[in-house]
Amino acid sequence: MVTSIHKVTNVSFESFRYKSEGRKVVLLYPWSNFRTMFLAYFLEKAKEGLLYYRITDHQAALTDWLTGLVEEFDSVLDGFGANLREALVEGKPAEMGAALSADLAAYDRESLFLYIDELDRATMDADFRQFIITLVDTLPSNVQFVVNSRMLTYQPWRDMVMSSDAIVLGTEQRRDDMLFRVEQTPRPQLEVYAFGKGHALVNGDAIVNWDGALPRNLFFFFIDRPLLTRDEIFATFWPDLAVKEATNVFHVTKRKVTERISLKVNDDENYELTQYNSGFYMPSEKLVRHYDVADFQEACDRAMVATNEKEEVMLLTRAVDIYKAPFLQTINMPWVEERREGLRQTYAQALIQLARIYQRRGDDQRALGFFARAVKESPEREDLHRHLMELYESLNMLDDAAIQYQKLYETLKERFNIEPAPATRELFERIEAKRR
Repeated sequence: MVTSIHKVTNVSFESFRYKSEGRKVVLLYPWSNFRTMFLAYFLEKAKEGLLYYRITDHQAALTDWLTGLVEEFDSVLDGFGANLREALVEGKPAEMGAALSADLAAYDRESLFLYIDELDRATMDADFRQFIITLVDTLPSNVQFVVNSRMLTYQPWRDMVMSSDAIVLGTEQRRDDMLFRVEQTPRPQLEVYAFGKGHALVNGDAIVNWDGALPRNLFFFFIDRPLLTRDEIFATFWPDLAVKEATNVFHVTKRKVTERISLKVNDDENYELTQYNSGFYMPSEKLVRHYDVADFQEACDRAMVATNEKEEVMLLTRAVDIYKAPFLQTINMPWVEERREGLRQTYAQALIQLARIYQRRGDDQRALGFFARAVKESPEREDLHRHLMELYESLNMLDDAAIQYQKLYETLKERFNIEPAPATRELFERIEAKRR
C-alpha cells in the first residue's frame, strides 16, 4: 500500500520531511486527486507526533471547530487545551491563535504535527485570517501546521509562502501543465467552462439538452470536485431524503449525465463521467477533461510559488484572462454560491498582485487598471480605494481621486455604517488641497 501511495503522490514521508524542514506551515495542494491517499500515508508514518483533527460539516465558525478540536485532543491527551478553552470564552481570534500555540508548546514532543483536515469547511473570513496569522507567528519551533483543504484562499497563505514560513506540497506531478495533452489512444475530449453561465462540449460539440436541471447541476458538481464520497453528494443534493430514496434518484440522475456525454460521442459505448474506487467517485479514465476553473486555480497556485517575477506575472495574467465571469451564474445552490465567492476572492487577489507588481515597476497606468478591476470585485476593501486614490494623485488625475473617495465613502456608509479611516481622510484632504 505504501509503495502505491508513494508512486501516485511522488511524495514519500522522507521527502516530505526534507522539503518541509524549517517551514512552519505545510499546505497540501488543494486539487490533487490523491490527497486522501497521501493523508493515509502521512498518518501511517507520523503517528507518534501527530495531532489530527477533521473539521465537520457543522463547524464552519472558527469557535465551533476550535471547540471541537480542543475537546477531541483533550479526550486523547487528558488535559490538553487549558489556554485555548479560556480564550474561547471571549472568542477573540488573535488570542485564540496564541492560546492554541501555547497549548502545543506545553505538549512535550521533540517534533509535532498539527494536521487540520478539510479546512475548506471553515469560514475563511477576517477572524479566521487573524487567528491563523497569530497561530503561525507564535508557533513553537518543534511544531508544524499541516493543512489539507479542497480550497485555499490566497491570504493569509500567500504571504507565508513568500516569507518562506510555508511550503506548498503536492504540485510535483501536475496534469497537462496547463496544456491539452496529446493522447496515444484517442479518447473523447470533454471541455467544461464554468465561468459564466456554464457549458460543456464533447469533441467540440456542445451539450445543449441535459434532460432537466438536476443532471446538469450534478455534472458540474462532479467536474468541480474530483474526489467525492456518496455522503457528500447526498448531503448536497438530497439532504432530506432517506438513503434508499436518495440512492435511486442519484443513480437515475448519474445515468442521464452518462447519456448526455455518450450521445455526443456516438460510438455505442457508455462514457461515465466518474468511476467509483475505494469509497470515492473520481474522474473516469474514459474521458480527457479540460476545465477552465481548474486551469484558473492552477495558474493562481503556481503563481504563489513562482521563483521569479516574470513567471509570476505570466501565470497571474493567464488566471485573470481565464476568469470571464462569476462561477456558474445560472445555478444558485449553496455549494455553487460558496465556490463562486471563493473564486471571486481568488480572482480579486490575482488582480491586486498584478497591480502591486506593476506599481513596483513604476508602471502606474497598468497598476491603476488592475486596482480598478480589483475594487469592482471587492468594493469594501478600503486599502484598494486608497491605492487607487494615490495612483490618481501621482498621475495628476485629482478629480478621479476625489470621485474614488466618494465611492468609498458611500460603500462604507451603506454596508457598515462607518466612515473611511483617518489615513484615507488625510489623503483625501491632501488631494482636495491640490484641486483648489
